[in-house]
Amino acid sequence: MTDRLKADVAAGGGLLRDNDGIARPHYWGHRERLRTRFLEGGHAPMPEYELLELLLFNAIGKIDVKPLAKRLLATFGDLNGVIAASEHRIMQVDGADRWVYLQLRLVDAFAQRMAQAKVLRREVLSSWDALIAYCRTCMAHRETEQFRVLFLDRKNTMIADEALGSGTVGHVPVYPREVAKRALELNASAIIMVHNHPSGDPTPSSDDIKMTGRVMMACEAIDVTVHDHVVIGMEAEVSFRTAGLM
Repeated sequence: MTDRLKADVAAGGGLLRDNDGIARPHYWGHRERLRTRFLEGGHAPMPEYELLELLLFNAIGKIDVKPLAKRLLATFGDLNGVIAASEHRIMQVDGADRWVYLQLRLVDAFAQRMAQAKVLRREVLSSWDALIAYCRTCMAHRETEQFRVLFLDRKNTMIADEALGSGTVGHVPVYPREVAKRALELNASAIIMVHNHPSGDPTPSSDDIKMTGRVMMACEAIDVTVHDHVVIGMEAEVSFRTAGLM
C-alpha cells in the first residue's frame, strides 16, 4: 500500500476537523450518502465512477475509493472495460488488489449468467437479438480473442455454450476436429460459432473465413449443421451468413 492510500491520509484528501475539533477523513459519511442515493434514485443519474465506488466499498474498507475508481476508468475507458480487464492489468492500477479483482469478476459472472438465462434451453434462431446480447456480454470487451461454440439440438435449442479456444490479441487457435468431436459428445445437431475481435473491428479476416470453411467440412462429415459464425466487435458484429460468407 502506498503512502497516498493509507487511511490516515485519507487517500490524498487529508483530514478535516469538524465543529467539535475532531479530525476526520474528508470522505466521512460519503459511503452512506452514496448508498442512500443509489437506493432512492437508482443508478441512472449516477456517473460511472460512483457506481464503481459502490462496488469497491465491498473490497476496500475505510479509505476513500473514489480516486481508485477514477484511475480504473481512466485506464480501461469505461465500466465495460474495467469489468472485462484481466487480473494482470487490474493489479497494475495503483491501489487495486485481489479483492478488487474478485468484485469485478463477480459482476462479470452475474452479467453473463443473467444474459445466458435468456437463451439457454431456448430456440435461439428466433431469439437472435438475445443471443447476440449474450455473446456481446461475454466477449465484446475481452482483451484477447476467444472462440466459443453454441451447441444446438434438433429444435435449435441451445444445449451448451463452450469456449473451445483462447488466444492472443489477434489470434485464437481453432481445431475443427475438436469442434466436431464435442458436437458428437453433446449429441448436437447444429452449432453456431462465435469469436471476438479485441481490436473492435468485427470484419472477418481471411483466416477467419478459411477456418470457418474447415469447421463446416468437419461438421458436414458427421451431419452437424453450421448455422452461422458471428464475429463480435466492440460496437457491432458480423454474421457470416448475413454477409454471404457461408
